[in-house]
Formats: sequence, C-alpha cells, structure tokens
Amino acid sequence: MARKKKGPDRERMAKLLEEIRGKKATREVGYRERALALFPNVCGRCGKEFSGAKLRELTVHHKDHNHDNNPPDGSNWELLCVYCHDVEHQHGEKDGAYRGGTSWERHSEEEVKHNPFAGLADMVSPNDDEKESNQEGTD
Repeated sequence: MARKKKGPDRERMAKLLEEIRGKKATREVGYRERALALFPNVCGRCGKEFSGAKLRELTVHHKDHNHDNNPPDGSNWELLCVYCHDVEHQHGEKDGAYRGGTSWERHSEEEVKHNPFAGLADMVSPNDDEKESNQEGTD
C-alpha cells in the first residue's frame, strides 16, 4: 500500500502569511507616517519635492537597513524617492555590504560632481565632421 505524502497544511500556512503581512503593514504604516511628519517631503538624495498623489513615491529608507530599528526621533530614517531608494539598495548589493550614514553623506564630492561628458568636446574635433560630409558627397 502506497503511503500518502503529507503536504504543508495550507490553512495554517495561509494564516501565518496573513499574520506576517499584517504585522509588516502595521509596522510600515507606523514609521512611514512618523517619518513624513518629522521630515520635509523631499528626497534626501536627489532633492525632488513630493506632494499630493505623488507623495506615495516617497519611501522611508533605513540607514542601517534594519527595518525593526525605528527610533521615535527618526534618526535611522531618511526619505528617498522610489528611484533613489532602488539605487541605494543596488549600491549595497554591489558593494557586498551596506554602509552607514545617509545616502548623501556616503557620496564623495568628486562622485557627486562627476560629469561623464566632461572630455567629450576634446574627443570630437570639428574637422572630423567636415571630413565625413565631404566623403559622403564623393561616393
């Protein structure tokens, strides 16, 4: 006679998932509302201001990446737009570890002022354009 494999108790799993999601939602609403009351509605990284319906795009970033560390003074939080928040977490994944401090404090002046097109004018000589247009006419 074949044994019946006992699978996971779906009802128990559903209850557990519901409980976890409920606690997470309560925790998130609590600290998000406090952060929005404490800080200006501005992204701490790019400086974009949010209001009205766009306010939902402003997220709370935990500086130490511990979502259970929610001090009443908000010292572990910074408000970031969803785009900057994604970039912030990608930096942590790329570096292999998260760094402390606010996202703005961690970026050096050189990194912030970097202009990827700074030397572009030196690379392209005005004579190159003239040569190309002359060659196209001779073909």
